[in-house]
Amino acid sequence: MFPVSRFVIPSLAAALLATAPASAQSLKIGLASDPNILDPVLDRTLDGRTVFQAMCDKLVDLSADMKIVPQLATSWSWNEAGTELTFKLRDGVLFQDGEKFDAAAVKYNLERDLTLPGSNRKGELPPFKVTVVDPLTVKMELEKPFAPLLVVLADRAGMMVSPKAAEALGKDFGNHPVCAGAFKFVERVTQDRIVLERFDRYWNKDHIKLDRLTYLPLPDGSVRLANVRAGDLDLIEGVLPTDMATVEADPKLGHASAEELGYIGLTLNVGNGPRAKGPLGSDPRVRRALELSLDRDAINQVISNGLDRPDNQFMAPVSPYHVADLPVPPRDVAKAKALLAEAGAPHPSFTLLIGVSPAAAQTGQIIQAMAAEAGFDIKLQATDFGTALDAAKRGDFDAIIGGWSGRIDPDGNSYIFLHSGGPLNDSHYLNPEVDQLLDQARALVADEARKPLYAKVQALESQDLPIIYLYHPEYLWAFGKQVKGFAPAPDGVIRVTDLTKG
Repeated sequence: MFPVSRFVIPSLAAALLATAPASAQSLKIGLASDPNILDPVLDRTLDGRTVFQAMCDKLVDLSADMKIVPQLATSWSWNEAGTELTFKLRDGVLFQDGEKFDAAAVKYNLERDLTLPGSNRKGELPPFKVTVVDPLTVKMELEKPFAPLLVVLADRAGMMVSPKAAEALGKDFGNHPVCAGAFKFVERVTQDRIVLERFDRYWNKDHIKLDRLTYLPLPDGSVRLANVRAGDLDLIEGVLPTDMATVEADPKLGHASAEELGYIGLTLNVGNGPRAKGPLGSDPRVRRALELSLDRDAINQVISNGLDRPDNQFMAPVSPYHVADLPVPPRDVAKAKALLAEAGAPHPSFTLLIGVSPAAAQTGQIIQAMAAEAGFDIKLQATDFGTALDAAKRGDFDAIIGGWSGRIDPDGNSYIFLHSGGPLNDSHYLNPEVDQLLDQARALVADEARKPLYAKVQALESQDLPIIYLYHPEYLWAFGKQVKGFAPAPDGVIRVTDLTKG
């Protein structure tokens, strides 16, 4: 659909030739975007999670089938009330600056999640107190049960950074991160490359086969594909569905896929500053009209060759928390026009932030054309990912096409976006009933008790529409046949354990 052009970053090629030993097993990975900051407490990107997966071990991890498994904690136990979680820690672990990992380091990191200015982890965690029981035992004491805690700690909130480095570097830590992981940070050139090299004193080094990782942010999916086909990249994420036939036909390439836990949707500014005061932000009838102007199935067919799953919910149909009796509303241009007339805004105008890739432009153009039939005047503004995130956070937007890689627990797909205190609630959506339901669901453990609460949240969100969910993507990867051991996972994160290039 888009012309394929080969694009190699000269500075990267020179750096690889100059710095990589001839015998080094180096893997070059093409990312869809550049992480915003290399500090797990401040990061909010999927590609940041991918880089951290190689660099920063967590207390617990997720297996390829999304089960909680040990990592820096070898075991854990709850008290009967579900308010105390005790971890036994792995002995002999070192941070990449040679400092020892122990219970005091865990206490420092968990408290940093809550106290670091700008933390995106604070909203994922409940109030808690951390106690060092002994050098290899740490206890979290909660005010009340919190069902998603282990899932949260299997992500960035559970990543362990060196307390010594974090204290010494302060605000500059994200430019020189030091963790307890398999690969240590070497350099970063924004929008160009991130380079990591193997940490020889890593506790699980027998399962690390690579010597160096280089991540290249290349927003254009066709460019990523051209590079992996030419051998200039070894592994790429975000293969365009329209390019899958090319990948499958190329004898030099392998491929993998996984159904995503997250979603792609339109985040609408409903309360974040002056730009929320227009018809779109201030009137749910206008937002409902926008939803009714869109044909999710047609968007899926054009953008994804039908590979993605059109939907109107924050949990994918593969989740037991998906609400079966909340069907996707069909496109209804006549009803959309009637709602706009009722709202006194027959021709509302707003700006939609989109990505800089050709696929993002095409998605924006389809939405623009469909909505125009109902009376909307949408202006498209192409913006790189990091700039768009900053604009959304400060309220300098009307609407933005965004995605979320998803979590296995529904709290991770809802609270941080829909709760008034959620750290990623860029809409500044406020519904006291939604807040109450989300708080209540966090304190329950049994799925059957939580399901009706999240169903109510989804029903209320579907009326207020701070986010118009469009579809659940299919993760698609391609790699050279020399790459062995790649294990796709529905969280979209590339894992480097036992990954080889031979």
